[in-house]
Order: sequence, then C-alpha cells, then structure tokens
Amino acid sequence: MKNIKNIALLLLLFIIVSCEKVIEVDLNTSEPKLVIDASIKWKKGTLGNQQTIKLSTTGNFYSNVIPTVSNAIVFITDSNDMTFNFIESGVQGEYVCSNFLPVLNETYSLTVVQNNQTYIATETLIPVPVIDSIKQKNNTGFGGKNIEIKSYFKDNSATNDYYLYKVKTNYNSIPNYRVFYDLLFQGNTFYAIYTDDKLKTGDLLQLELSGISKRYFNYMNILISLAGSTGGSPFQSPPATVRGNIINQTNEANYALGYFSLSEMDSKNYSVE
Repeated sequence: MKNIKNIALLLLLFIIVSCEKVIEVDLNTSEPKLVIDASIKWKKGTLGNQQTIKLSTTGNFYSNVIPTVSNAIVFITDSNDMTFNFIESGVQGEYVCSNFLPVLNETYSLTVVQNNQTYIATETLIPVPVIDSIKQKNNTGFGGKNIEIKSYFKDNSATNDYYLYKVKTNYNSIPNYRVFYDLLFQGNTFYAIYTDDKLKTGDLLQLELSGISKRYFNYMNILISLAGSTGGSPFQSPPATVRGNIINQTNEANYALGYFSLSEMDSKNYSVE
C-alpha cells in the first residue's frame, strides 16, 4: 500500500511539473518576406509633404521583435514623372520624404529596390469629406451598458466612395478599424460608428475618416475579418497570407506583403461625456 501511495505521489508531481512546462511547437519555417508599410495620408488642413514608409520582414512566430530593413531605395513618382525620394531616417527601416506633393485623384507609383529585387505598386489618392459633427449616445448595446459614438459626414453623390474609419482610444494601444462604402447612403449625410462597453466619461478618442480605393477596401475588409477572428489588429501578423497590390518585378514568386495606399484624411479628437 505504501508503494502505491508513493507511485501516486510521483505521478501527481509529474503532472504538476508537466503543466508548468512551456512547449513550443516546431513550426515549418520559410524565407522571410519583405513587408512594405506604405500608407500615404494627407490630413485636411496640412501640406501633406511629410510622409513615411516603413520596411521590415516577416520573422519568427515566437519572436516579439520585428526585423527592420535598411539600405533600400524607396521613391514615389506621379503621372508627370515627378519623383519623391524617401530617405532612411535615424530609425532603422523608416524612410522619410519631406517634399511630397499630394494631389487629389492623382495616380502615384511606388518603387522599392531591396536585395536586388524591385517592387512596384500603383494607386490613386482618394478624397474624403469632412467630419461635420460627432454625437454620443449612452446606454446602448446588449444590456444597455455601451456608449456609442457617431461621426457624421456628407457623402459625394457623384462618385462611388469607400471609407476607412480608425478609432484610437487612450486605454487601448491597438486602434479599431472599420471599412464601409456608400451603396445605401450615396449623396446623403451618414455616420461612422464606434461603440465599446469599456468606454467611460473622460476617455479620449482620436477619430479618423479616410477615403480609400475599392481595391484597398477589399484588402482591408479581409484583414479586419481575419484580425477579428483572433481578437487582434489588422496590422498585426494575420493568420493567413493576404496579398496586397505590391508586385515584385524581378521575381513575381518572391512577393512582398503590405499595401501601397494614398488617402485624404479628416480627423477629430473627442472626449467622452
């Protein structure tokens, strides 16, 4: 009987120790992919000349460090062959242009040369209406515990428009994103909505409305859906590869991740009442 008790005790200790051990799954590895973060935003009321593009690569699944990319050639050209060079700043992987010239509905082409590979993408700078007003409604949602914030704007009746809505709160480092288009409200006043059961009086919100192309709308719609299924941000590593509009001219199979977009953007700060 004593031997049986000893064996049972040893088994219990083994189970406890096993539960505390961190097990890392041996995942299949692949060659790092270039990641191009080229989101050009022209905030209303500004010159829009200061723009930044970030280059990095995909890394190890278990690593919290994002590998940056230095010594690349990065530039944007417009339809008049005017070139805007992006020079690496004091921050590795961050390329800055101080003389960019934003023009609504103008077509721009991005070129990135890195490790003897040439990547290009073409996109149009999409306009956006102003945020006319912000309205708050309390006691909404399931159980009546949510606060609802609506940002109102007037849609352009002459075009089919697509929007990206970004909300940054003071209590969450990861912004909330939403995309939508004007199929049901073309030419009318509409609103972008944000609601959260964590919102409370005194919280500060940064609200951004950007005009985007239909292609970028489709891309972001997929990213947001994937991020939502895992509770993350669309700009974290998604659970599946989502191809953007950037093409490797040297070797198409060695594609880059990311998207080249250009948007006019209107923003407002709001304090929850």
